[in-house]
Amino acid sequence: MKRHIIKKVLYIALTGIALSVSSCGKDFLNLTPVEDLSGNNYWKREADVQQNINSIYATFREATMQQIFFPATGDMRCAPINRTSATSGSGRDYISYVQDNNLNAAINSTAFTYFGFDKLTRWNSFFKMVQAANIAVFEIDRMEDGILSDAEKATYTAEAVFLRNLAYFFMVRLYSDVPYYTEAYHSDPLPRTDMLTVLKSCIADMQEHYKNLPWTYDDPSVVAVKAMRGSAIALMMHMNMWVAGFTEEDPTPYYQTTADLGKEIMDENGGAYELLPLTRTKEIFKGRTKEGLFEIVQNLNFGETFHLSAPFSDYVLRYPNKVTTRSYLYYDTKFMEKLYPRGEADQRKTVWFDEYIYATDGMMQMLKFVNVFMEEGEDFNPDDNHIVFRYVDPILMRAEALAELGRDEEAREVVNVVRSRAEAVPAVNEAGEELKDFIWWERTRELMGEGHWFYDLVRTKKVINSDYTSAPMNVVAFNSKGWTWPIHPDALNNNPFMTLNTFWTQ
Repeated sequence: MKRHIIKKVLYIALTGIALSVSSCGKDFLNLTPVEDLSGNNYWKREADVQQNINSIYATFREATMQQIFFPATGDMRCAPINRTSATSGSGRDYISYVQDNNLNAAINSTAFTYFGFDKLTRWNSFFKMVQAANIAVFEIDRMEDGILSDAEKATYTAEAVFLRNLAYFFMVRLYSDVPYYTEAYHSDPLPRTDMLTVLKSCIADMQEHYKNLPWTYDDPSVVAVKAMRGSAIALMMHMNMWVAGFTEEDPTPYYQTTADLGKEIMDENGGAYELLPLTRTKEIFKGRTKEGLFEIVQNLNFGETFHLSAPFSDYVLRYPNKVTTRSYLYYDTKFMEKLYPRGEADQRKTVWFDEYIYATDGMMQMLKFVNVFMEEGEDFNPDDNHIVFRYVDPILMRAEALAELGRDEEAREVVNVVRSRAEAVPAVNEAGEELKDFIWWERTRELMGEGHWFYDLVRTKKVINSDYTSAPMNVVAFNSKGWTWPIHPDALNNNPFMTLNTFWTQ
């Protein structure tokens, strides 16, 4: 793939916002002067390391939860969704634009400024994560003896490496080719690196460090909020599956690695992770449970609120769970019947939805996102963490990889772990291509509304197939990287070598 030259990647000072994950879980944000984060007085204490790494979590939260990030990038694009009476009129046309992959219309209209579409075209925050992580890895390694033990250095380094590669993974899925670097205090111009090269480099980086992360933490307030070994394994599995979906070489090694990592997280976690009964759904999405692998924290009691448009719950709840009398969206009835066939038992139908699961009048709502509100009747979203990865995700990726490897019996056994939790009947008995198809739909059943939909469509190339979505992307658009987001024209400033994603500039 052709490599493009991008604008100069400037030195990015560490952000002054630090996400504090104290034992009580209350001090979610601390403000620290930038001058205190560098220089001779910094990197002298363990607290300096913690503060630096916490700032990276805060930057990730800022990059994703202060605008319509996950709904727009993961859940609405090419989705079989429909607007209701609650979203009629031009003020909500952004939903139709995103669904139809008309991203420029959503981005360029001043009518939709509130939702922050412009921010989705800028990679600044993700590169702030990269630069801060690079600095952390560099500075931790050269800290004076006696401040941290070798084991502590290894764990903090692994945490920074996870956050660095999390940023790259999100950028690749948004923009395809991106600049890749791992040295601290970088200031030289770099080319855009082929996305598969970026991901392969990230996988190697993670492989070197992920086992230095703990499976979980004794402090329950940081479980899934700080990176754990399961967080890292889920990320590596996603990166391997993305490479497998796009590589022109033999994808078998990437499926095999995914299957091996899936076996590791299921067989070796020592009880750190489990699928909770669906009757405990409110706990799962509130966060910090054994099902959570990586989450973005929110707590209304302490002023930690996401942007109203940031969680998908805003679009699929109604009174008495939101102030609106109709949900903003509903899914095509045929799509819902494919997911949850009428007359077939599946606890997800009754716990995550109500009797309006197939309704087309705005009464349908996704109850998996219902949780405690700040005050009854107020226009707040549920007081949930945002789940980036949860345990069911790598289980189903393992099943998908096994099916791709032709190991159908093992794949069925893994899928049935998920279906048994849901008390879903019948158990999967498919084989070959039908099994692969079944696993894809099972991921949709489980992860619907959690930011995976569009990316699963893209990496499997099902996005061009109307059997999977009523809003498919045409082949020409897909091959021209119409699945990416535009890169903001500001990237051209002071850089004659920069090119944007050409699909969006034609």
